[in-house]
Order: sequence, then C-alpha cells, then structure tokens
Amino acid sequence: MDLELTGKTALITGGSKGIGRAVAEVLAAEGCNLHLAARTEADLAALRDDLNGRTGAQVSIHPVDLSKEADVQALAATAGNVDILVNNAGAIPAGDIDRLDVGTIKDAWDLKVFGFIGLTKAIYPQMCERGSGVIVNIIGMAGERPRSNYIAGSMGNAALMALTRALGSESVDHGVRVIGINPGPIETERLVTQAKTTADLNWGDESRWRETLKGMPGGRAGTVEEMGWITAFLASPRASWLSGTVIMADGGQHSRPPA
Repeated sequence: MDLELTGKTALITGGSKGIGRAVAEVLAAEGCNLHLAARTEADLAALRDDLNGRTGAQVSIHPVDLSKEADVQALAATAGNVDILVNNAGAIPAGDIDRLDVGTIKDAWDLKVFGFIGLTKAIYPQMCERGSGVIVNIIGMAGERPRSNYIAGSMGNAALMALTRALGSESVDHGVRVIGINPGPIETERLVTQAKTTADLNWGDESRWRETLKGMPGGRAGTVEEMGWITAFLASPRASWLSGTVIMADGGQHSRPPA
C-alpha cells in the first residue's frame, strides 16, 4: 500500500536509536526527506549515511539537547516547514515518590515533557498557517496505566496524552492532525540489557533473557520496526480521520487485568 508520503519532510526527535531510528528508516523508505535530532552527532551521522545510501533520502542531522529551550527553538528554525513532526526524545527514570527528588523529575520532564511541548508550540502554528501537517507524539503506556513505582513517567506521560487529545481535538479545523502512540515494552537495547540482568539474577544465564518476557502478550516485547510502521501509517493521509486520540501499541497489555 502506498502511504502517499513521497516528498514529505519529517522531523524526528530521538532519531538516532531505538524507536526513533525505526521511524526514520520507514519514513525514508516511503520517500520522505528527514531532519533527525538527537544529542550524539556521531550516531546521527552514521544513520544519515546509511539511510542516504540505502534509500536516497535527503537527511539533515541536528545534534541538540532538547531539554534546553534555546536548542528547541534553534531546531525548529533550522528545520523550517515540516509536514510531519515526530516527538520521541526522552526517557523518564523509574522510582516511587520517595526515591525521586524533585530536581530529578524536573530534569527528566525538561526533555520528555517540555521538549515535546516546546517543539509542538514552535511548529504547530506553521502547520496551521499552511493548512496541513501531522504531529505524532510517541509517549508511553504508563500514562494510561499509571504505576506508583514509575511515578514521574506516569505523570509526565499523562500530561502528554492530555496535550495530544486537547490539541488534536481542534487541530483538524486547521488541516492539522495530532496523534499519540503509547508503546508498551519494546525490544530496545535498554530493554534487552535489563532483561539480561534479570535472567542472570534468576538463573545465572543472561542468554535466557527472552524467558523474562513470557508474561507479556504473545510472550514477547514489541519491536521497534512495529512502532516505525504504526507511526508511518498514522502520519500518512491513509489515517486522515484520526486526530486527538492516543493509540495503545502494546499487544493488548493495557486491556489485561493487573497482575
């Protein structure tokens, strides 16, 4: 199926690794030109060269720290008019209310929460003025199923879900769509490292790490490629009647009774 994305320009934050990289790969294959933002220039440059060689996509890289307002504004100005904004950068540390101090929470929210808000605030008006555009916020399932041992992430993700629903409810009047994705556990480098540690603690054999995922839907985590394709579809004209909603991309885990 042609997603009708050829010639579109996408800005992807957290674009050098994990879900962001997978989104970049799918959008490049679908004919998009890309702006990729992340903190590490070497990772961005390697991905740019790889995508250009495999797909011929025009890829611009932006080594920035999106927890800093000046970097957010500079990125928006440099990228210019984009058709698709994928807010993806940021990870919020685990911990309950006793374990996390306020400074740690603020630092995490500066990137994951206010980074999303700042870039949306900078780019959304341009899209409205042009009468077209899509914003996809990649958030996290803890906003839907909050946990006390992930208190900062639960609160931050819930805020971003509210942003998505509130803005997306009126954005279609301006020709713009705003959508969210809540990934469940995804087989990223971080998840695999954590699973290997758990397997080593349980059985003294880190190679058995996949066994730690048996309680998940289908006995596995999701893949970054699956998140990439979901994002591409939502960003495409094929999903033209979706806005102000958050897709739970977790294999149905959110519908299962709590363990």
